[in-house]
Amino acid sequence: MKITAVKPYTVHPGWRKNLIFVKVETDSGIHGWGEAYSQYDRDTAVVAQLDALGKYALGRDPFNIKHFTQIAFDDYAARRGSLELFCAISGIEQALWDIVGKACGQPVYNLLGGRCRDKIRVYANGWSYQLKEPADYARAAEKVIQQGFNALKLDPLPAPWRSWIPKEHEARAVAVVKAVRDAVGPDVDILIDQHRRLAPVHAISLDKKLAELGLYWLEEPNVAENPEALAEVRRATGLPIVIGEATYTKTGFRPLLEARAADILNPDVACCGGILELKEIAAMAEPFLVAMSPHNYNSTLVALASTVHASAVMPNFIITEYFLPFVEFGDRISPNQLKPKNGYIELPTAPGLGVDVDEEALKKFPGKVYPARNLRYPKDEGP
Repeated sequence: MKITAVKPYTVHPGWRKNLIFVKVETDSGIHGWGEAYSQYDRDTAVVAQLDALGKYALGRDPFNIKHFTQIAFDDYAARRGSLELFCAISGIEQALWDIVGKACGQPVYNLLGGRCRDKIRVYANGWSYQLKEPADYARAAEKVIQQGFNALKLDPLPAPWRSWIPKEHEARAVAVVKAVRDAVGPDVDILIDQHRRLAPVHAISLDKKLAELGLYWLEEPNVAENPEALAEVRRATGLPIVIGEATYTKTGFRPLLEARAADILNPDVACCGGILELKEIAAMAEPFLVAMSPHNYNSTLVALASTVHASAVMPNFIITEYFLPFVEFGDRISPNQLKPKNGYIELPTAPGLGVDVDEEALKKFPGKVYPARNLRYPKDEGP
């Protein structure tokens, strides 16, 4: 069996960013689907990498997954990484696993060592976008819980993303989280995301207050490139610290583990290097007693399925991400996307990733061409 085509599809799901799907075809007639992470108007750069890297997949055996990802980094990229490169590698890699699973008549998790669990816990995200007042967050959180979720994530801090924030931003964040806690009650897990933006002094000040509201975790108070700062926040707050959505490959996670900067890692299957790389990162984390919670700001179709298969074989997996605004789009392009029931997704049993993509339906949702964003000027900055 040989690879004959690598086809990226940029589509707009009707909410926020474009999504990038990758179809890999073979001369046997078996094809596979993957998904590359996208980020607003950086999606064109990801597709350019897919087009360039995809040429080097042609004629290769799709079973040789590890070798392809290695030559992609060593030879194609000359060991110079970037978000766009690892998105491209990840998208193709997932599609290869889908092909191999279909060829073997096995779900992918059976080819990765077999399942450690029968279902995957998920938390809801995307439900709080552009909300303003604490009462708005409370009402929206109640609706999420009514759908059967027992965990939800939000970022309660207002824009812009800056390392030093005024006291008003801290007070607003506390008010938002308190409103959500009051709305959902004590038994629902609340996950807080701070998107890599706070200096330790602000993270510690704010997060000690948030800790009183019973948080499940605190995600990315600082950038991953400063593991000492993360470790400082971890020690000072006593909260479980999560890091990793903007970190790529095992090499990127090594200093975080060595510095004991986090309790939980959240690499994204669509940009960390793919399914096998995600599994290997989990194996690195295991002897450090660090848990895994894969990030998934992607569709609820292909990347979610890839995440589910990888998570199924991780002894240290705890929970993963489910973006509610992408569900309707997933139903339009697939007859069998994975859906949670009471906060859990049952493992698929079909060969490969276990989800199908309607290619003709996909073509009906072309990617959105984004105008230049209104990024800030010096006059817009505060003290």
